[in-house]
Amino acid sequence: MCGIFAYTGKKDAAKVLLNGLVSLEYRGYDSAGIYLPESGSIKSAGAVDRLKKKIPKTGFTGKSGVAHLRWATHGEPTELNAHPHADCDGDIWVVHNGIIENFRELKEKLIKAGHTFKSDTDTEVLAHLIEEHMKNEKTFEEATLAALNEIRGTYGAAIQYRQDPERIIAARMGSPVVLGVGKGERFIASDPSPIVPHTKQVVFLEDGEVAVITPDSHTIYKLDSTQVKRPTLEIDWSAEEAQKGGYEHFMLKEIMEGPEVIRNTLRGRLIPEKGLAKLGGLESVADELKKIDRIIIVACGTASYAALVGEHMLEEYAEIPVEVELGSEFRYRKPVVNERTAVLGISQSGETLDTLEAIREGKRRGALTLGIVNTVGSTIARETDAGVYNHAGPEVSVASTKAFLSQLTALALLTIFLGRTRKMSAKAGKEIARELLALPEKIERILENRAAIERLAKKYVKAQDFLFIGRKYNYPIAFEGAIKLKEVSYIHAEGCGAGEMKHGPIAMIDENFPTMAIATKDSVYEKMLSNIQEIKARKGKVIAVATEGDTEIGKIADDILYVPKTIEVLSPILNVIPLQLFAYYFAKEKGLNVDRPRNLAKSVTVE
Repeated sequence: MCGIFAYTGKKDAAKVLLNGLVSLEYRGYDSAGIYLPESGSIKSAGAVDRLKKKIPKTGFTGKSGVAHLRWATHGEPTELNAHPHADCDGDIWVVHNGIIENFRELKEKLIKAGHTFKSDTDTEVLAHLIEEHMKNEKTFEEATLAALNEIRGTYGAAIQYRQDPERIIAARMGSPVVLGVGKGERFIASDPSPIVPHTKQVVFLEDGEVAVITPDSHTIYKLDSTQVKRPTLEIDWSAEEAQKGGYEHFMLKEIMEGPEVIRNTLRGRLIPEKGLAKLGGLESVADELKKIDRIIIVACGTASYAALVGEHMLEEYAEIPVEVELGSEFRYRKPVVNERTAVLGISQSGETLDTLEAIREGKRRGALTLGIVNTVGSTIARETDAGVYNHAGPEVSVASTKAFLSQLTALALLTIFLGRTRKMSAKAGKEIARELLALPEKIERILENRAAIERLAKKYVKAQDFLFIGRKYNYPIAFEGAIKLKEVSYIHAEGCGAGEMKHGPIAMIDENFPTMAIATKDSVYEKMLSNIQEIKARKGKVIAVATEGDTEIGKIADDILYVPKTIEVLSPILNVIPLQLFAYYFAKEKGLNVDRPRNLAKSVTVE
């Protein structure tokens, strides 16, 4: 959710920090703030641009500082509640992502000890708690460790002491923190995006770890003061990759990157002449995978719809029973899990808290834990037994598009990988492999026709409601199409398995309630035609996603978006593209902020 960024070095800290905040905007936020020990703190509700306008042209300088983008949890999104937060004397300054669950009892104790609070946030407690411990002749580092040991909840935090400006402390518990290691400079951030313009050398903190940085050093400790040694990793994408590349919005740029994303996800992982998939990230658990008799996929949001497609793939071709669970629900159940169960988490960021906690629950119960993530070094990547990286590159727009394509592709690879060790024939493996390799060119053909999709979005832009329907492999794509339209255009859109339409949703249909029907040529095509007829009988408008060359559907649908033909198991990868484009152009026509929808964040690292 929130974004933290801190810097200590020789550069103009204000410039470094403000530019870093811009690169973190995709995470979603409602206020921003910056603190330099030499110049003080400036905060603003709203966008980073508003904060920049408040920065004096002269006099706001320094070589270190902390900065923050806030997404409100405790306290309204006001300037008063914006981070950084300070102690009574303005010596200890804190930026924090997460939730301090016991902040009320700590706050009451601190107020009794004479502390005065200025905000409604939980974060401010940490600054005062460190101040209280420093009264007992503890050093800044000792007091910070003591304070962190009193806190319950989640945090990714950067903490600075005015009287020791070169030194900044980072801490992590359940919320991601990454250190950037440069020559004569160090960085702390929620993710690598603000760091990569300066250095590609990073260190990821683990839960329960604290890092002390100066311009020339970094030291990592556990909460019990035990020192930790960890090598740096190299980030494999550039700052330029996170720029718009000439497109009006990141969302369109990332949709257009779909063909390359598929190629990158497949690269080096297919042996098409043998119908095999090689997934190096799973080789270490190959023997355990042969013993599993059940897979539980845990995910949230868009990733959960990829999981539902994966359920169909794995059950049909690998013949493994699969269940899909929302990460936010799994952790509060008593799931039946044992050593013959694999719990697979899917997350673009690799930091989605509910998915992470579901994986941890599976591990506690003896399951083999796997991950499909897009972020190297992320928590899910580190805490699972094995997994698959997407290699989709950075995704900046809050509405996930290219990562979803990569997740579907990775699940198809996993299906071949597991299926060929069971009952999948070489013929079936070869067919899926051949069609996977053909997908990029087919996606390019869809993208070349995006002007027609834009015209269609303009035609329907006054609609206030939309129904999306599909069957079998494509019923999850109906849900994904609906959530994309909801996310970026703020209109009511509902996904529905077409067979369930008569169990409620059809009551909503009239001439003002259009339907997007995914009706490509597959094993349930005839049934989809029947569902479309039912809608037309109630005067509903129908946009059909159909297979190229299908003339029959033109007799009943009002508008048609054609996609190339592929095998049924891979049809969701093609069929989702026009839905993504439709949502993008729909929101653009409404004049909305496509990349940063209201109330949403890219990475959900709190409950």
